Formats: sequence, C-alpha cells, structure tokens
Amino acid sequence: MAADRTEVSARAAATCVLTLCLVCLHVSALKSQLFTRTGGLPYSSEPPISYKTFYFDQKVDHFGFLEDDTFKQRYLVADKHWQQPGGPVLFYTGNEGDITWFCNNTGFMWEVAEELGAMLVFAEHRYYGESLPFGQDSYSDSKHLNYLTAEQALADFAVLIQNLKNTLPGAQQSPVIAVGGSYGGMLAAWFRMKYPNVVAGALAASAPIWQFPGMVPCGDFYKIVTQDFARSGYNCDANIRKSWKAINNVSSTVSGLQWLSEEFSLCAPLKTIIDVIGFKNWLQETWVNLAMVDYPYEANFLQPLPRWPIQVVCKNLAFDSNVSDYQLLHGVSQAAKVYYNYTGSSSCLNTSQTATGSLGALGWTYQACTEMVMPMCTDGVQDMFEPEDWNFQAFSDECKAMFGVRPRADWAGTVFGGKEIASHSNIIFSNGGLDPWSAGGVTHNITDSLISIMIPDGAHHLDLRYSNDLDPPSVRAARALEVKYFRQWIKKAKKTHRTA
Repeated sequence: MAADRTEVSARAAATCVLTLCLVCLHVSALKSQLFTRTGGLPYSSEPPISYKTFYFDQKVDHFGFLEDDTFKQRYLVADKHWQQPGGPVLFYTGNEGDITWFCNNTGFMWEVAEELGAMLVFAEHRYYGESLPFGQDSYSDSKHLNYLTAEQALADFAVLIQNLKNTLPGAQQSPVIAVGGSYGGMLAAWFRMKYPNVVAGALAASAPIWQFPGMVPCGDFYKIVTQDFARSGYNCDANIRKSWKAINNVSSTVSGLQWLSEEFSLCAPLKTIIDVIGFKNWLQETWVNLAMVDYPYEANFLQPLPRWPIQVVCKNLAFDSNVSDYQLLHGVSQAAKVYYNYTGSSSCLNTSQTATGSLGALGWTYQACTEMVMPMCTDGVQDMFEPEDWNFQAFSDECKAMFGVRPRADWAGTVFGGKEIASHSNIIFSNGGLDPWSAGGVTHNITDSLISIMIPDGAHHLDLRYSNDLDPPSVRAARALEVKYFRQWIKKAKKTHRTA
C-alpha cells in the first residue's frame, strides 16, 4: 500500500500543476498544508456595514533595488466612529483571500470600533483578491511568485500605515493595533515583532506561529481533532478510526465501489484506487474542517452548519463495536452530509471541493511550498486517522513538481524567531480549546506583555466573530480582556507620543 501511495503521489503532483484540484494532493506533506487555506474565513450572515475602498501603489520588492515595479494594494477603511485627532486604528492584516470577505465579517472589530473611537483598516495581502503584483499573470511562473512571502506582505502593511499617517489629517499620532486570525493572526503577531515602530500591539487569534519544524510534535494537530469528536458523542472517534479499514474492505470490489459512490451521493463515482485515496482524504479534511468550525450556534463559515455541528455528526456514528462495514459507512455518509448538505440543497457531493472558492488556494500552496512548512503526521492510535508519517522529502518533491521550488524547512523559525520571542511585547495570543490549530499556538503567557488567552469552548478564532447570544462565557470574557489590553496599549502609545 505504501508503494501505491507513493506512485499515486507522483501522478497527482504531475496532474495537479497549476490547477485547484487540491484534493488529489494526498501525501501528508502537502495535504496538511492545505488546511490553512480554510483557516481564516469568517461568515457573512451579519448586518451590513459601510466602508470605503482604496488602492495604494506598493513596491513589488521591498528588499531589493533592481525590481522597480509597483502594484495596487487594495485596502478598506471605515472611519464612522474614529475620534480625531489621534484616535486609534485597528488594522486587519489580510489573510490568504479576498479582503472584502474578512472586512464584512470580522465582527469583533466592528463591535468595538465605537467603544474605542477607532478607525478600521482592512489591508489585502499581496497575491490575493485584487492585490496581484503582476495582474492575472501573477501565478504564471515562479519568478513572479518569488515575491509572495510573508515578509513582503508585512512590509506592504508597514509602508501603507506610514503613508496613511503622513497623509490622513488627524492620524499622525494615532496608535495602531494589528488584528488577525489564523494566517492573518500569524501576520499580526509578526507585524508587531518586526515593526514595533509602526504598530503598538497585536491581537493574534488562532495563530499557529509554532506549527513549524522542531517546535511542536507533528501529531498534536490531529490529536485535538480526535479529542473534539471523542467528547461529542458515543464511540464517535472510535468509529471514524474504524471507517478507513471499512472503506478499504468495501472498495475492494466493483460492486462495493458502486455502493460507496451511491451511498455518499458522489457527483463522480469511485472507480480506481486513486479515487479511493482521494475519497478518504476528502473525508479526513471534512473531519478537520468540522473541528475548526465547531461553533455554539448555526453558522456559515465553510458550509452552512447547525450549532455544535460535531455533536450532530456524532449522532450518526454512535455504533457499538460489532457494527458491520456497510452499517458503519452508512453512518459516515450521513455524518458527511451534515457538513456538505445541511440545507438539503446539494444533489450530489463533490469530493474535489472541501471548502470555499473565496480563498487563493494556489497562492497558499506556494507559500506552503516555500516558507510556511508545517509538519503534520498521524499514528492511528492517539488520533482517529490512518497512520502517516511526516515526510519532508516527499513534500519537497511535490513542491518541486508543482512550482519548481523547494521549501526551506527552518526559514520561518529563523526569520520570525521561533520560540525565542520573549524580547517582544504587546501581543495577545488567543486560542480555542476546540481548535486544532491551537496545537501550534502560544497557549501560555511568555511575559507580562506576551499574553495567552485560552477559550476552552472556542473553535477557530471564535473571539473575532460577531457576538452571539449563544456565545459561551469564556469567549465573552476573552473579548473583554482583549479590549482591556487594547486600551492599555493605546494609552501608553499616546503618552509616549506626548513625551517624545
């Protein structure tokens, strides 16, 4: 089977170049990286908001002098509650997607703007949304993609803020606080670390800044996913663990493949071993996504879902140990349809689509193939997945086949400090106890001003979402504490400006 998986991997890498059929990249190396592309998505069922759209000419390359091209970086501004002059600025560090989506739905910022008298600025990350340095050709070759890095994006943010302060009346003395979730949260933390002269503090929500080689065990991510299912229903994790062998057994015959295809209402029927591997990866990512969006109320994050969706899923998996393969997989199909067809509007399930199209999946894959190397592995014992080691060489080979580049395994630790960050200040790291990305997050206080806020009942950056009547007390307390720190940072920054 291992040989089959390696062969399939090679074929997949060859056939997936410059396409978005990411499910066919099944080796743990690239497969685990792709989860982050779903990592920062808010949902869009809240009241309408008002903002203005602007574009700023940014240098394509901030760190060299031969490339003199520029591109138009999109940013959004809401200043209804801004108290001039000198009122604070909450600056959203854009994720791997269209900035309007984040602007419309990062409810926490909108809800505290009036309280703080703050202006809101949402800056789009280069190579995502409309901020393409080389237009539609930005992804055409690796030479263009060479400028897609977190360091360049952070420099974009710093230059943009400096320009706003120099040109916007009343903003010269405005303290700036960076806010971000998931990859955006990583950027917010690194922004404060790299440019403390530009931002007074940062809220890094669900930011796995330690999900890099040698910093955390590669299996912890999947352990948390498994724990979420274990706590949500009788035998839930155990039956998902058993389901992989059941799929292998049933798919060993032509009639079994047909039954699986019909039972799961698949748009494209399973016909080969490659199809089955892709099918299992699709299910695995489904369970991961559910762990990320296990919210206490109905939400439309990656898919329309009920409140506490994993509990609903697990009701379909409450079997005793003697359940047959076909009974078990019927339960699995019903569980998967909670995620993919909660509204009942899907006529079939497409195993090549696991999240939404509003993220720049190809751009993130390139970042994962260069500086964002996040090792993940499973053992099938402490987690509910098939055993799969972290294989950096296989990961590197797939990246080479896709983009002609090889990743630098230790670069993120070198450039952003890894775990040696105690010399920095004014960063809040918030993490949800249900969120698998907390495995790579900062979950303890490092100093008096590098603060960890844990939200035991929280999934992926629950604190950044709009408040809800069904919010657990832990997230309400987290938001209140975050605002308390914001006020301290703003007060200190203004005092510093007055005495300068």
